[in-house]
Amino acid sequence: MANKRVFVAFAIEDETTKILFTGQAKNAKVPYEFVDMSVKEPFDEKWKTNCRSRIKGCDGVIALISKNSKKAEGELWEIDCAKEEKIPLMGIYIKEATYSDKPDNMYGVACKEWTWDNVKEFIESL
Repeated sequence: MANKRVFVAFAIEDETTKILFTGQAKNAKVPYEFVDMSVKEPFDEKWKTNCRSRIKGCDGVIALISKNSKKAEGELWEIDCAKEEKIPLMGIYIKEATYSDKPDNMYGVACKEWTWDNVKEFIESL
């Protein structure tokens, strides 16, 4: 099986949790890699162009859903981009987030608890 590339969308306030999440791929011999476009400043058209290219080059997108997600402009844009490009998308709840924390643009998209099995199942489905 070829390596899968998975883009990770997240609110910048959740960067520490994103590092833990992507650490799963570094701590195990897994057939995938995580990609992100972390930006600590307002994003611009150049960032959007580069980000869209990265998303299009991935097999799937995982959006880390937290209480910060609804206000995270970059993450919301990445989710919209994945949908526009028809890249498979899944949400993973982090930091005690629940269905009520799910951004409007994630309605109709499966969101699951952060477990190794849930992540693995999504990646294997790509």
